[in-house]
Amino acid sequence: MAVQNTYISDREAKELICEIGKRVYNKSFVAANDGNISIKVGDHELWTTPTGVSKGFMTPEMMVKMDLLGNVLEGNLKPSSEVKMHLRVYQENPEAKAVVHAHPPVATTFAIAGISLEKPVSPEVIVLLGKVPVAPYATPGTQEVPDSIAPYCRDYNAVLLANHGALTWGRDITEAYFRMESLEHYALMLMYSEHIMQKSNELSTGQIADLISIREKMGIKTGGIPVPGNDKNIRTAPGLQEEMIESIVQKVTEEVLKNVLK
Repeated sequence: MAVQNTYISDREAKELICEIGKRVYNKSFVAANDGNISIKVGDHELWTTPTGVSKGFMTPEMMVKMDLLGNVLEGNLKPSSEVKMHLRVYQENPEAKAVVHAHPPVATTFAIAGISLEKPVSPEVIVLLGKVPVAPYATPGTQEVPDSIAPYCRDYNAVLLANHGALTWGRDITEAYFRMESLEHYALMLMYSEHIMQKSNELSTGQIADLISIREKMGIKTGGIPVPGNDKNIRTAPGLQEEMIESIVQKVTEEVLKNVLK
């Protein structure tokens, strides 16, 4: 039996966007008029932030209602040109109900360096966020941007935008926003451990499998499976591609799950 989608009301969506906008602004995840937020309120409708307005000073009447094709349905202001990213997430991932785009400083620094966030150093990150790949650079506001993130929308929970910022999504706006918080916190931890202290103790394949088991019990099916860089038996095997590595870790995860269910 198909599960029916449930959505919040237009009023709730507009108020929540303003609330999350203040949080993003107060966290310094955006500057000036940067960033954008959206929430789906129907199978083919969403509310999103207007262009040219600071996320910390928005009011509900400023919001713009659109359909998934990008047509404006309600609102006196124009949507951001970057709403194309949001539309693509919704088109690629039916489970997504909200999207947050911001420029958190540390995570964006990794995006500028072209470094993905995937080292298995934090249990909370593995469970709630997962791996965060870097999408190829694309000119902001153009069709290149949604095309660049499309490969990641279904299997991950977040993506870094090369030389630009970050994008997170979730089953509701709270999950999408918390993933942005987790993303920046994860990037900060990696910056300190990898690039300042120059030492980090990665979780083992078995420990990762245990965490994936917890994640699946929470109903989170996305995020990818991080692979420990110190697992020499896997990493040094000749000709082993990233897809094969992840497949091996997935098999370990499945074995753990079988033991849990016994």
